[in-house]
Amino acid sequence: MKSLGVVNILFKWLALTASIMTTSYLVDGIQIADISSAFLAAAVLGILNLFLRPIAIILTLPLNILSFGLFTFAINALMLMITSKTISGFEVKGFWAAVIGSLIISIISWVINTLVRKKVTIKVENDQAFIDLKNKGDDKWE
Repeated sequence: MKSLGVVNILFKWLALTASIMTTSYLVDGIQIADISSAFLAAAVLGILNLFLRPIAIILTLPLNILSFGLFTFAINALMLMITSKTISGFEVKGFWAAVIGSLIISIISWVINTLVRKKVTIKVENDQAFIDLKNKGDDKWE
């Protein structure tokens, strides 16, 4: 079931786009020109978080340990600032706007992904997918 992976990626991209757009309304230092810039910013930020962020966290591990993990906020802000330098319609003005913006983006994305996460298990046997439900009794299934 490779299509489930694609759907998952597309959903996370939409959730990140919605988070960026909401953050641009909440934080004065973050501006988006149009919705296509938000989609591109979400794509670039997702790619940076996938590839560059883990490297940055490993390289700054001693500093992160000394700051009790608070330096991770600076790394997240840096990823947001790199994204704003890459996408012309997405602008982040200043480090503190990036820190606050990355915090809000993380919270909104987490909430969206948590609320919409599927509660069923999809199993694949012999290239056949099926939903695994558990009988709770009294005609109730979970």
